[in-house]
Amino acid sequence: MIEKTSHVLGHLTEVTGEYFIARLLSDHDGLSSDKMIGMDKVRIGQVGSYIMVKQADTKLLCMVERMWTETTADGEELQKLRLTPLGGFNSKGDFERGILHYPTTGAELHLVSNWSLERIFSDFSDVYYKVGKLSAFESIDVYLDASHFFGRHAAILGQTGSGKSWTVTSLIQSALRYMPNAHIIIMDLHGEYGDRRTDSSVTSPFPASKVRCLNALDLEMPYWLLTYSDLAEIFISPDDENASVQLAFLRSALSELRIESNKNSGLGHITVDSPVHFSLEELRDKFIEANEETDDFGRTKGPLYGKFDQLLVRLHSLMNDSRYDFMLNPKLRTSTETLVDLMRDFVGLGDPKANVTVLNLSAVPYDVAPTVTALIGRLAFEFNFWNPKCLEFPIWLVCEEAQEYIPRAAHTRYKEARRTMEHISKAGRKYGVGLCIVSQRPHEVSETVLAQCGTFLCLRISNPDDQEYLRAMVPDAARGTFSALTALGRGEVVAMGAAVPMPVRFHMNLPNPPPNSRDVNFAEKWSKGGEEIDVAQLVSNWHRQIR
Repeated sequence: MIEKTSHVLGHLTEVTGEYFIARLLSDHDGLSSDKMIGMDKVRIGQVGSYIMVKQADTKLLCMVERMWTETTADGEELQKLRLTPLGGFNSKGDFERGILHYPTTGAELHLVSNWSLERIFSDFSDVYYKVGKLSAFESIDVYLDASHFFGRHAAILGQTGSGKSWTVTSLIQSALRYMPNAHIIIMDLHGEYGDRRTDSSVTSPFPASKVRCLNALDLEMPYWLLTYSDLAEIFISPDDENASVQLAFLRSALSELRIESNKNSGLGHITVDSPVHFSLEELRDKFIEANEETDDFGRTKGPLYGKFDQLLVRLHSLMNDSRYDFMLNPKLRTSTETLVDLMRDFVGLGDPKANVTVLNLSAVPYDVAPTVTALIGRLAFEFNFWNPKCLEFPIWLVCEEAQEYIPRAAHTRYKEARRTMEHISKAGRKYGVGLCIVSQRPHEVSETVLAQCGTFLCLRISNPDDQEYLRAMVPDAARGTFSALTALGRGEVVAMGAAVPMPVRFHMNLPNPPPNSRDVNFAEKWSKGGEEIDVAQLVSNWHRQIR
């Protein structure tokens, strides 16, 4: 049952399928600009606040999108509102999305009680997943529907400094409190969620008993897990005039080596993309042999003579560069059988077990980062694709700085990473794999991936291109809320989509402890000055590629 409000605030003057226009009563009519709702003082007409529209049995909840003043011909000032209808209340007082019966002009405006708002959020949530407080009603908790949020993909978007990392951390900390059997994998590009110190200790904003922080270099992502397309992306330059010949030879040689190396393993049918061990040195030797092949005692060059010169230079360079040892020269993952332990560690089922796996990618070389991110996405998907109990073991994959490897532009460098994440966005739900896209430039993120996100948590976004790009992605009923994105404070969120009963502006609960965001206070550091830098140690770290 809806709590009754006795004061009429105004009346509708215009009704469309997308929005309503209303006129507020004036001070002359006895309307004060401020009202107390429970413990909260509410300013009537404040952008982002809620208004109840009543007419007979119709009770609609609306959000204030805009407020302005009009002056009549006789000099009277009229306070006008543009309202976005969000949904209605049925006879039992339950909130339902969508508008079944539209009001007509003259319908009354009323305040919404804090009791009604609190019930909307608490009734909507499937578990006690509390994430913040309403901006306009700081006494009212905001809940997310956890199944919709984690299972239908989510996007957390905002410019630098808006609080994205804080938001991600707070959401995961709350998830661990209310859902102790969560399985979360974070692709951490900057070491914000788990960093290993020089003394081997690990710092993380998540409880030590629930998190496992793995440096991608220590975990090892062996070359033999890569698909034919991945290996082609690393070894073959698309600008090489012999690229087509190299691609054809790579496919043939790779297929032959995977089959030959595992002919006695009892694995059955093996393809060019099967995740089975083969010798990288043998692959290199096949290229060398074909590149140097001659006939007639050296007087006639073979058909592939000299076709692999550039490829072999690049392959030799990569195989002798210690930065790539985690992939091209693994020490742990040296046989097909080691894939079992890798997958256990990857999803948190290793020793020790963990709810959150933080994969620190900060030290991964730039030119293979897209390949590594593609592999991580593929491992998450393949784990549950082949898992008979996939629906009993849902996985949430957090893609930090998604614009770096899931770009909107079709660039060959990111082809495999983009294709992998787009595949997960379209098919992952069937197998219990949810995506969380985190980005400071949504305009640069794949449209296919963002379009599949069911919930958007938008922090401060000032760039007009980003705003317009998002406007096309979100539900129609929520588009009017974008006007507030430029005015959001740090950690303040506009949430839209499947995980909230209606578009809502709220303050995210502060994470405790916060992530290691590494915001540098230039003024403080430059004012104090004087830090001694061990340049010799710096150069030594550079030589050894150790941070």
